[in-house]
Amino acid sequence: MALGKGDKEFRHAGVSYLDYKQVEMDRVLSAFLARLRHDGWPARLSRTGELTLDDYTDFFMERPELFAGFDQNRDVTHRWVETNLADLVGRGRATQSVAGLRPLHGLTYQFRNARKARSYGADEHLYEMIAQAPSGGGHNALTQLKEFFFAGIDLHSLRITPGPDVDVETQALINLSESKRHEVTDSADKRVPRVSHPPLQGSWSDLLVDDIRRMMFYRTLMPRSVFVDYLKVLFAFHLGLYHLRAMKLLPAMVKEPGRTTPPDQSYGFFLDVAGVPGTDAAKLAERSAAAWFARIPEFVRATFTIRKLEDFATDLAAKHKHGIKRGSGPLPVPFLISLLGPKYRTDRSAYGNFRLSSVVAAGQAAPEEEVHRILGLGLDEFTTFIEIVTAQRVDFHRSYLTDCLDSLLLKNRQGAMIAQPRGGQRRFILDGRLLEVLLQIALLRPGGARGYHTAAVRIDEFLEALRMRYGLYIDRLPTSDGFGHPGITDHAALRANRAAFTTRLREIGFYTDLSDAYLTQTITPRYTVAVDGTNA
Repeated sequence: MALGKGDKEFRHAGVSYLDYKQVEMDRVLSAFLARLRHDGWPARLSRTGELTLDDYTDFFMERPELFAGFDQNRDVTHRWVETNLADLVGRGRATQSVAGLRPLHGLTYQFRNARKARSYGADEHLYEMIAQAPSGGGHNALTQLKEFFFAGIDLHSLRITPGPDVDVETQALINLSESKRHEVTDSADKRVPRVSHPPLQGSWSDLLVDDIRRMMFYRTLMPRSVFVDYLKVLFAFHLGLYHLRAMKLLPAMVKEPGRTTPPDQSYGFFLDVAGVPGTDAAKLAERSAAAWFARIPEFVRATFTIRKLEDFATDLAAKHKHGIKRGSGPLPVPFLISLLGPKYRTDRSAYGNFRLSSVVAAGQAAPEEEVHRILGLGLDEFTTFIEIVTAQRVDFHRSYLTDCLDSLLLKNRQGAMIAQPRGGQRRFILDGRLLEVLLQIALLRPGGARGYHTAAVRIDEFLEALRMRYGLYIDRLPTSDGFGHPGITDHAALRANRAAFTTRLREIGFYTDLSDAYLTQTITPRYTVAVDGTNA
């Protein structure tokens, strides 16, 4: 049964702004910087030709008064740019090409080669997730991010005003904007209306905003490049969590209109800390990842339902029915789900019958047997239409969603929450860089001269914070999401995982054994700031 282009439409901004493609966080952050500059709008850039590594090298060599010694050895300058500043597609291969520059400063987005630096909507989702936080703290978080990334330059005049927190690499990137070779026009791209949706769950945005505000506390305490890497890991982590949790919540919302939380009220991810495939803890983490990724088909079905309900709402508005008026942009998800109610049953069935008839009339194609099976289930016309569309498109979207989630969770990379050996199974992990980021956040307490101050935390308190704040489980199993009551071998695996967790803390320098007593095992801050604001 053939599907037309309209039948295949899938994405809805109220669910996610992503196009569900594999993304690179350097390119996501770079596009996000453009939205920071233009208050939520993407940038519209006009430049002649694509930039190459040679172009970047020329930028530095033509200004010897700013970059002393760079003009004396072009090869060294070229290698420095390639290694430290450039974001490359296919790095190390003969076919490598330039996507842009590492997003160490706000204006680096102007140096992107747009066709090779696509963010596939992840930048928009990140910005709107922050901006739409119900707590109202998103504006402050965006302001802090903007002040940090655009440090050393006046955004109104674009004049360089370097400050004490601008390092050498950042200074180099700032001065690129004044290069004679860099001729680009930059404005907010308002050709397409900006769409702002609240997140499926407001608490997810509030948590991201709180984490950003806590992370910004460290911006003057650590090297800029390290801090930017921390932010990239944090952003990827929250984008990944959002979409994993959406895969559980959205089908529950569609199944039971009015629901705003999953049936069991929780989200649980078991993480393998040691990172060694084949252990009992690794097998539990594989089981956890498998349970979450198995939700993709239901999420595809639920997303198609939302998308087709929007089409249904447009049809009702055109017929002036039920008082529905169609404005610009997609309608909110809760409203669309309400169209599944009994009030709209007759119109919904008529609309479903119309769409179903157009699909049937288009001709036959695989999977014909599945289509006949669905037609024989006796479902209402709208549901039948959704089931047929899902049956024909689920494998396509499963593949892209899997790749997208892998990239958001930084699979097999620094800061990862997921790993997969060649030929093996996916499993949730707690990479050392991700652990560092979450530790820095957990070791802050509100109050004090700087707004926060650091304080030591017991290991058991931190493990509880990971469970309650993010749904990350280390020394116990989630109560659902693929798990039930732990068995004898599970308890042994949990003890080993906790021991690996303590070892990992020791390796990254946050924990020193002072006593064997459980309640005295504490994690100490790497950057210590007292209540009075002094660095201890």
